[in-house]
Amino acid sequence: MTLLSIPHRSRGRGGSRRGHLVPLLASGLIAALAVTAVAYLLWPTWAPKTPDSAEPLPVSVGETLFNVPPHAFRRKVQRHSGPQERIDLNFVYPSLMPPEAPKHVTAETVEETPQPIDRIFLSIAAHHDALAPDALIRTIYPRYLDEAATVPQDGLSMRAFRDGTPYAGEDLFSADAPAMIARCTRDTATPGMCLSERRIGGADLTFRFPRQWLTRWRDVAGAMERLTQQLRGPQT
Repeated sequence: MTLLSIPHRSRGRGGSRRGHLVPLLASGLIAALAVTAVAYLLWPTWAPKTPDSAEPLPVSVGETLFNVPPHAFRRKVQRHSGPQERIDLNFVYPSLMPPEAPKHVTAETVEETPQPIDRIFLSIAAHHDALAPDALIRTIYPRYLDEAATVPQDGLSMRAFRDGTPYAGEDLFSADAPAMIARCTRDTATPGMCLSERRIGGADLTFRFPRQWLTRWRDVAGAMERLTQQLRGPQT
C-alpha cells in the first residue's frame, strides 16, 4: 500500500503545478494581445510635414518675418522655419517661382548640361544697424564715382566707378520711375552681374541678376518688388 501511494501523491503535485501554470500563460498571452491591439489602434497614421512640402516656411531674419517656399533655399542647412541670421534663395525669372529640384549631373554630362541664366538670387541677412543701402548710395558711392555720367538710355543712367577705388571695374545704374539702383560688374571672361539692395525691417535684401537683363530693367525692377511682397505676405 505504501509503494502504491507514493507515486499517486507525486502525480498529484505535478498536476497541480501544471494546472496553475496554464491559466497564467493564457492570461499573459491575452494581455500581450490586448497591448498589441491598443498600440495598433493608437499608432498615428498621419505623416508630419517636411520642408519639401509646398507650404511656405515662416523664417525670421533680424526679427522680420518672411514666408519662404522650401525649394527656393540654395542651402539645405537653411531649409527650416524659425529665426535665422541669413538665408540664400533663388527664383526663376520671370515667373518668380522656386526652381525645380536639380537633375543629377555627372562629370561626363556636365559640359552637355549648360545651366541657363534664368535666376534671380536673393540673400536676406540681419543688418544689426549697419549702414542702410540708401545711405550707402547717398554718402559712400559718390566718393568713388567718376564725375561723368552717361546719357540715360530708356530712362536708365550709368556712372562708372573710378580705377583704384574699392569698386573699380563696376558701374552704378539708376532710374527713378520705377526706382532702380544697381551696382554691376563689367563683362569680362565671365558675364557681368548686378546687385540691388533694400532694407525691410531688421533685414537687408540683396538681389543679384545678370547685367544683360538691364536691357529690360523695368521688368527686373518690377520683379524684385513683387518678389519682396511675395516673401513678406499680407501684413496685418
